[in-house]
Amino acid sequence: MLRQLNMDTLRQNFWKEEYLREKMLRCEWHRKYGSMVKAKQKAKAAARLPLQLPTLYPKAPRSPPPAPQAVPSKAPSPVPEAPFQSEMYPVLPTTRALLYEGISHDLQGRYRYLNTRKLDMPETRYLFPITTNFTYGWQLGPPVKQELVSCKMCRIDSFFRKNGAFALLDPRDLAL
Repeated sequence: MLRQLNMDTLRQNFWKEEYLREKMLRCEWHRKYGSMVKAKQKAKAAARLPLQLPTLYPKAPRSPPPAPQAVPSKAPSPVPEAPFQSEMYPVLPTTRALLYEGISHDLQGRYRYLNTRKLDMPETRYLFPITTNFTYGWQLGPPVKQELVSCKMCRIDSFFRKNGAFALLDPRDLAL
């Protein structure tokens, strides 16, 4: 099938003028509203910047304030900075050695290191619960595997509501 091209000089001139008119309209719009759009974009970009939260450290027991000295010192001593304390326990050397054995593509190196670290309980990895979600499973111990012992009637009795809604079971509702 051939495409029908009904393009004569009149139609070509029409499309040429239409293209130039749209181009001029865009330039006019950009001249009028371009600065406002850029200002809005900058404001949105500033709002999208990630929020910098302070780092939380474990609460140390407070010591009583030191007794005032009888003789004041002449030069104030600089305030000692608190040493940086990690929120995780140090890694065992055998586990750390996994980082340097092979590459992740071959399921070694960092991949193997992270998988072995994942197997440790959070209590053995972290000094304290870092997020509130940690508190739900903190110090639960190893998971206990429960045996599923049930019969069909136990499942049916425990599945349906006990408050009277649909108390009488319709035989058509039961899966046989």
